[in-house]
Amino acid sequence: MLLFDLDGTLIDSNGVWVDVDKTFLARRGAPYTREYYEGVAHTILPNCAIFTKEYLHLSESCEEIIAEWMELAAGKYGVEVPLKPHVKEYLDRCREAGHRMAVFTACVPEHCRAAMEHLGLIPYFERVIYAQEMGVDKKDPEIFRRVAASLGVRPRECVLFDDSLTACKAAKAAGMTVVGVYDDYFQDATADMRELCDQYIRDFGELL
Repeated sequence: MLLFDLDGTLIDSNGVWVDVDKTFLARRGAPYTREYYEGVAHTILPNCAIFTKEYLHLSESCEEIIAEWMELAAGKYGVEVPLKPHVKEYLDRCREAGHRMAVFTACVPEHCRAAMEHLGLIPYFERVIYAQEMGVDKKDPEIFRRVAASLGVRPRECVLFDDSLTACKAAKAAGMTVVGVYDDYFQDATADMRELCDQYIRDFGELL
């Protein structure tokens, strides 16, 4: 079973959220810091809102914070976000080889569906599994075990493709094979990704 992350792995979308974060913080006179980035990167939206509310000592509810983020990101996934290089070619090859494929993402379900429909990704995958709907971040090995079980396979039968160091660590701890995918927005993690992952790629063209 091949498991693919979406944001930063199949699609070049991490910049959307950097822009959203910078705009949201600027509206409140707050800088975009490394500490804030580490608090919200690769995390499901409800947990991002909890962190942001506490970090900035906001009076708004988590629901109001999420609504503002959704407004700032509105429309971008269905129009602006492109595929990362050689994604379609690699998915075509995997489909021709008969591999089972699924998406496991922390992306907002609404945005994920918009991007996958716009970019023609839906036919490649038998399922799309949302960490947000499971209520657990992709930092916990147990969530990867649950995902594997839901697909009727064992973790050791899965290969995860992901750009997140924390997700790759959790998947490895769960027993999965891990392919790290480079993304410009997380290049500081490159050395750690190379050390941790079973394979590390700049883009999917390396696998063709």
